[in-house]
Amino acid sequence: MKIIWVVNASPLISLGRIGRLDLLEAPDRILNVPEAVATEVLAGPATDPARQALEAGFGGKPTTTAVDLRVVEWGIGAGETAVVSQALLAGSTAVLDDGRARAAASVLGVKVIGTLGVVLNARLARRIESAANVLRALRDAGMRLDDATITSALRRTVGENWNA
Repeated sequence: MKIIWVVNASPLISLGRIGRLDLLEAPDRILNVPEAVATEVLAGPATDPARQALEAGFGGKPTTTAVDLRVVEWGIGAGETAVVSQALLAGSTAVLDDGRARAAASVLGVKVIGTLGVVLNARLARRIESAANVLRALRDAGMRLDDATITSALRRTVGENWNA
């Protein structure tokens, strides 16, 4: 049985910047990109790797789902609302980095993974040799992750060290 990941813009953009959108894919996984997320990414510069990937069909055809009013009450962005609503409806995993969106998803019982978790998942599946190297590339590309979070996550999950 395949699992479904409903992906928000931030993980697409961040992983796209370092050429690692492949980390979102797996043989046992289906990616869904809600229309609201696709609209956000496609509004970016023509040179943006995430935009180029979506234009080339990455993630399949953007999906539409009714917005759940319980999600709307959280006052999060349109993309985050679509991701959490779709994941809630389908019993899927939401791929989100935004703190408020993650909180909403958690309260509503939606499984959540962020870009950090995507990288750790890829390392655990032996799809990359070093999670620390990918996380360094993400930080160098502008993703905001603090050293304490990275250090703890690397040690707890994959036994790697983080040199700040």
